[in-house]
Amino acid sequence: MYLFGASGHARVIIEILEQCNVKIDGLIDDNTSILSLLDYPVQHPPLIDIPADAGMIISIGDNLQRKQISKKYSFSYGKAIHPSSVISSRVIIGEGTVIMGNAIINTGTEIGRHVIINTSASVDHDCRIGDFVHISPNATLCGGVTVREGTQVGAAAVIIPNISIGKWVTIGAGAVVICDIPDYSVVVGNPGRIIKTGKSIQ
Repeated sequence: MYLFGASGHARVIIEILEQCNVKIDGLIDDNTSILSLLDYPVQHPPLIDIPADAGMIISIGDNLQRKQISKKYSFSYGKAIHPSSVISSRVIIGEGTVIMGNAIINTGTEIGRHVIINTSASVDHDCRIGDFVHISPNATLCGGVTVREGTQVGAAAVIIPNISIGKWVTIGAGAVVICDIPDYSVVVGNPGRIIKTGKSIQ
């Protein structure tokens, strides 16, 4: 397995893969000053030597950067799932997705590609999580929540049941979302209120 990105987020993924006894062959990063991370070698584009059948995880926390890299490179993407996470056997998890320690994902949930479910996040039954979403530490999605592409749900935020959140939304840390949220919005507070709605960043 290779990782694209040599940052703090990459260190967490490395340790997940080590706990799962997954062999890590190296990392890739644009920063040419980074030569290794946790004793694993780092290569730099454009001169990267990756076997065609090697697994890859984009180890970058920024949702838009993960999307851009996934469009630029045609790797075979793997997954990293911490052994302490609790995941129903009836959950669908897309390629490139990372699930951190103590996360809980309940039955009927579908998770897209290159998603981050961070430490101790709780995703209840029948949620739909789009590609490139980041569910931050200790965030709670109650049952039947939809989160569309690229959205960031902040640390300890709570989304009540059956809420629909648009794409590329930012939910602030600790926010409590009690109504549907349109695309490209920023939401803060308890109860959550929209303080900004912008245009596409794509």
